[in-house]
Amino acid sequence: MVPLFLLAFYGLYLAELADPLLRTWTGHLALEVGFLVAGLLFTVPVLSTDPLPIRQTHHGRALDLVLEMPLHAFFGVIVMMATAPMVPLFAAPPAGWGIDPLRDQQLAGGLAWSYGEAPGLLMLLLIASRWQRNDTERSRARDRQIDRDGGADAELEDYNAYLARLNGSRPSGAPPAQP
Repeated sequence: MVPLFLLAFYGLYLAELADPLLRTWTGHLALEVGFLVAGLLFTVPVLSTDPLPIRQTHHGRALDLVLEMPLHAFFGVIVMMATAPMVPLFAAPPAGWGIDPLRDQQLAGGLAWSYGEAPGLLMLLLIASRWQRNDTERSRARDRQIDRDGGADAELEDYNAYLARLNGSRPSGAPPAQP
C-alpha cells in the first residue's frame, strides 16, 4: 500500500495534478474520497484481526507502518517548506478572507506532518501489543502440548534428529550405530 500512498500524495501534489481536481466541487470531493479510500486500503490490512485474502504477519504490518510514517512526515515537511503555493488555485484567495496562502500552506504542512505521526505511533503500539499477546498465547499452547505429551517436545526432538542426520551424526541419547 506504500505505492498507493506515494501516488496519492506525492503524485497528485508534486506532479500538479491536484489543481485541476480542486477547481470543481466534484473533483474536490473525488480527491477527498480518494484519500479516504487510500487510507482505508492502507489501514485495514494493518489493523484488521479478521481474515483477509492476504494475511500479513505482525512483522509485515509493523514494517508497512515504519515505511509509511517517514514518507507522510516528509510530505508534510515538503509542503511546510515550500517557497510558493503548491496548488495555484489557492495562491490568490479572496482578500476578505485575510489569508496569506503561503502561511496557510506552511500550517497545512505542519498539520500533515504532526497528524500523521500520532496515529501511526498508536497503530505501531497496537501492533506490538497484539504481537506480544499472540506470542504469549502460542508459547502457552506449546507448553500445554508438551505437558500433555509427558514433558517431551516431539517437534523439538524431530528437529534435532533431522539436524543430526544432516550433520551425519547420531541424535543425542541415541545408541551408537552397529557396524
